[in-house]
Amino acid sequence: MTSQAISTPEPSASPPSRWGVFANAAYTVILIATSVSAVGAAMFDTASSWLMTSLNPNPLMVSAVQVATMGPMFLLTIPAGALADVVDPRRLLIAAQVWVAVVGAAFAAVVSLHLETPTALLTATFLLGAAGALAAPAWQIITPVLVPRSQLASAIAFDNAGYNVSRALGPAFGGVAISAISIKLPFWVYCATSLVLLAVLVWWREPRRARETLPAERLVSAMSAGLRYARYNRDLDATLIRAVAFFFFASAYWALMPLLARAQMHDAPELYGLLMGMLGFGSIVGSLTLRTLQARLGPDLSAALGTVGTMLALALFALARTPEVALVASFVAGASWIIVMTTMFVSAQVVLPDWVRGRGLAIFLTAFFGAMTLGSALWGEVANLRGIPFALALAAAGAGSAMLLTWRWKLQAGAALDLEPAMHWRAPCFMQRLEDDEGPILTITEFRIDPGDSGEFVALMQEIGNERMRDGAYAWNVYHDPDDPGRFVETYHVHSLLELKYRAQRETKADALIEEHINQFLKEPSRTSYLIASKRRRRGW
Repeated sequence: MTSQAISTPEPSASPPSRWGVFANAAYTVILIATSVSAVGAAMFDTASSWLMTSLNPNPLMVSAVQVATMGPMFLLTIPAGALADVVDPRRLLIAAQVWVAVVGAAFAAVVSLHLETPTALLTATFLLGAAGALAAPAWQIITPVLVPRSQLASAIAFDNAGYNVSRALGPAFGGVAISAISIKLPFWVYCATSLVLLAVLVWWREPRRARETLPAERLVSAMSAGLRYARYNRDLDATLIRAVAFFFFASAYWALMPLLARAQMHDAPELYGLLMGMLGFGSIVGSLTLRTLQARLGPDLSAALGTVGTMLALALFALARTPEVALVASFVAGASWIIVMTTMFVSAQVVLPDWVRGRGLAIFLTAFFGAMTLGSALWGEVANLRGIPFALALAAAGAGSAMLLTWRWKLQAGAALDLEPAMHWRAPCFMQRLEDDEGPILTITEFRIDPGDSGEFVALMQEIGNERMRDGAYAWNVYHDPDDPGRFVETYHVHSLLELKYRAQRETKADALIEEHINQFLKEPSRTSYLIASKRRRRGW
């Protein structure tokens, strides 16, 4: 039920090492391997976008590379998040990396034999994006397995730093490799670095996990539970709305960057590599300032600052006719991007309990990739119809409008909530033996309160209702007795006895506090009963 990473026992306490987080050998080796692999991936992205400008320089086709990269992430990340929560994430990562190595080698061979076409390029990019979608949630949840909880913040910071350095180096290396040697070299480098990461994943052995007390969720029900949790979590919904509003417009410069170098400044692939490298360098600088910005401005103003920076970068890109202006725009774009991206990502992290973390992050990533996919397609079409400067200027104006329209949805509003499992009640035991798949089960709880408290009580019960539905209930409602104003009855269904057991483990300490507040209104203890649907009726007899 819970993610494999979170069910891992905490490493035994030991004196802190002077090496800090790098005293964990597995973490250090995986960090190096992922950083090296990210350099290869950045070289591949640089080469593939530049290759499309040679095969077909139409803005719609160039932006289609970004669509092919992000599209599968949009389509497949939610199933991948459910998989990451219910299966071994290490095996999931190994399977994805084998797929990357096979597809990457096949496309590198196609380029080496001079058989590349726009269709082959987009197909390879889409297949590699599918592997990335499969792996993305699993990567997010294995870090707690690699390091003790006390070092988790440092580990995440070094992960981000390694990724940003790779983003700075990879495009520059890719541009130089294309210009000095051949377009095929970055694709073969990508294959080699993916094999390095595969070898490390095979070498690594995940620590023995605590045995689960309940069966693992099935994939479809796990996906449904994740989507249901997102639907009834207002703080996560606010983050998703803000993320879509930003990334849809920020996708413009990602999609059109190759054409900026080739068409707008008539320059060689070295400039494109430098522009992408400057994006990475800007993101490094932005990540170094992020903690100070968060402390002084808070998450909402930090995201607003990053959005204004993105608007400035888009405007500079639209006006750029010399490399110097484009490089300044790339630096500003990179710094602004990492500020907004990290703020949004943390906002999603802090409102997710352990049992749904992989799925919740997958939903966030799906919103991100969906906005980038749709945005890239749109801005490519706009550039095709009205020109690159017009598309970039329109995206800048849209980013500002979207920020103002979505400002009422606040980021990291649930950061102070305690999302540890409450474990203050257990699923009921029935005199009649029931199988785990028996159900649906109707839960009925009766409350008696002072009629004068009914308004506040009902408002608080709405919070209880959201919690019930986040954790697996459906058809929730609360009723009052018109002949007895102090009598209220809560009802909801769960699909099966197993789902009721899951619900008992999903409730957080923050949820338990709300229920304790409800108890303050009661004139007598609440009474709960359970009814299970007849087998005959459930079979349609």
